[in-house]
Amino acid sequence: MNWDCSLFSDDDYLARFKTLRDDQPVHLHQGHAQYGNFWNLTRYEDLLAADLDPERFRAGDSFLLADAAKDFPLPMFLSMNDPRHRMYRDAVQPFFSNSHIDTLEAEVRRNVADILSTLPLGEPFDWVSSVSIELTSRMLALLIGFPVDRRRELIHWSDLALIDPTSEADRSLPWEQRQPEFMRFYSAMQALRGRQSEGPDLVRMLDRAEGSERLKPSDFLGNLLMLIVAGNDTTRNSISGAVVAFDSFPGQYQLLRRDPSKMGGAVREVFRWQTPIAYMRREAAVDMQLRDRHIHAGDKVVLWYASGNQDERVFPEPARFDIERESSRRSLAFGFGIHRCLGVRLAELQLRVLLEELVTRYSTIRLAAAPVRIPSMFIRGYRELMVVLQQ
Repeated sequence: MNWDCSLFSDDDYLARFKTLRDDQPVHLHQGHAQYGNFWNLTRYEDLLAADLDPERFRAGDSFLLADAAKDFPLPMFLSMNDPRHRMYRDAVQPFFSNSHIDTLEAEVRRNVADILSTLPLGEPFDWVSSVSIELTSRMLALLIGFPVDRRRELIHWSDLALIDPTSEADRSLPWEQRQPEFMRFYSAMQALRGRQSEGPDLVRMLDRAEGSERLKPSDFLGNLLMLIVAGNDTTRNSISGAVVAFDSFPGQYQLLRRDPSKMGGAVREVFRWQTPIAYMRREAAVDMQLRDRHIHAGDKVVLWYASGNQDERVFPEPARFDIERESSRRSLAFGFGIHRCLGVRLAELQLRVLLEELVTRYSTIRLAAAPVRIPSMFIRGYRELMVVLQQ
């Protein structure tokens, strides 16, 4: 198994993960040049059990395989344990309540309609830039009260936070050169603190996590950056993944056009089939026996959601995209337990509204070229998708 940024460069990863699930579901990789030793969990039942057991599978200093930078710490509550994790999560939880997310549907639909109205018919264009990033950046600006005309800066900062040290392209921008950009992000977010605005936003809600006089700059920066990253990558790459899925299985698009009542299943299946966040890192809190392997306290443990969502034991014919698949309700795409993604409902809302508008406007949506994928082990996503729409 090549544990580097080329892992998802093609569909060969499906067979490699299947081999691990069948033969070594608890697999130790030793001596990685960047990440050292780490355990890989690949079966659905083990992943779910680990997610639901935060006492034994604890958050470490990073949710990525790469360790956090010691000289520029960015604390994020996804990499914290209770009670500190709960303090930050509770501060922003009301924003993601069902009642508040419901109030955003009209704004999401307005943005989707506006974006789709600009797309050409019958000629190729880049779906990632024109639709996925455009919708995501507009919503991120809304979430934090950021100027809409500067929305693409949020995507830039989010991308910098997830640079993969195994990628030659990403290593061209070393950590020392990213720090000034993060400080620019901090200055921009500082300007939003304490201002008067209509309705709730994540900056002010996070600011009240410990009281503005006690919240450290690193806590404010790290946690807000994490929320931007989560809102960007999960939704953006699911929006792109939906197009790839419908291109690979065009009959499913036509089925959805004929029967919009299957929309909920389509949304869940896109998240399962794409699994935009491929893994989450944890650390063993105690020595433990898992299947036939002995894991020591302090060992890195990687929860491979991208494998669990392809586990034949739960999802028959997992590589097939099927909007009628009932088991998609059990998808690991957003995790489970105390670290389950806060923005599930918002991500579902954006994808649902987009699909609703697509099936009423376009008879077909097809790729015009092979997808250009993001070079990353953590993000399963797309850098470019050339798409052709037909009315």
